[in-house]
Amino acid sequence: MTGVPAPGPIRVLIADDQRVVRDGLRMLVALIDDVEVVGTACDGAEAVRLAEDHRPDVVLMDLRMPGTDGIAATADLRQRLPSTQVLVLTTYADEDAIVPALQAGARGYLTKDASAEQIEAAIRAVHAGQTHLDPAVQERLVTAVLSHAPAASAGPTSPGSEPRPPGGLTARETEVLTLLAAGLSNAEIGQRLYLSHATVKTHINRIFAKIGARDRAQAVRYAYQHGLATPAQ
Repeated sequence: MTGVPAPGPIRVLIADDQRVVRDGLRMLVALIDDVEVVGTACDGAEAVRLAEDHRPDVVLMDLRMPGTDGIAATADLRQRLPSTQVLVLTTYADEDAIVPALQAGARGYLTKDASAEQIEAAIRAVHAGQTHLDPAVQERLVTAVLSHAPAASAGPTSPGSEPRPPGGLTARETEVLTLLAAGLSNAEIGQRLYLSHATVKTHINRIFAKIGARDRAQAVRYAYQHGLATPAQ
């Protein structure tokens, strides 16, 4: 987990190849309290150059852009500026866009029909080191994971035996991961399991370490791959 963000306004860079979208986003984001737009870029290469110059906290990144696209730019930014978080804001919500963007290091993913309130919430979340996925994007991600997951083949179990939690997780950690995959916040997990906020964070940190997850999105994928959660009907 990341540390507490530095005080001061959240510095945002916007990357989109359509000028009308860039200008509109700039006006919208500039209206958010404690947020400052430090620049706009028309493609991924310019986004990386401007990010190195201005050191933004968050980059609002389109995916399909000429030249260097948003996925390549995201991967480059994560290498060059690991403290800068990437929030994807794009038209596309298909597996071929979502999975590569998250693998490249994006912390959040919104579609362009997101409201101003959703964009603000996502900016604040990724700036705080959290993962923020549009609900429709999370559903697509779950579907993609399940479609590629191998069939369970743990072998026979003795009568009355309980399946062992994957990844060496304890029973409590398994409960926490299951609730996390269901979309509950840390506070909601704590309320459900009667745990303090600090205890929930400790469990999540241990879960991430045991399963090799970098963030909540990867933990969600792990939970679905190992049968700890199922998509909502």
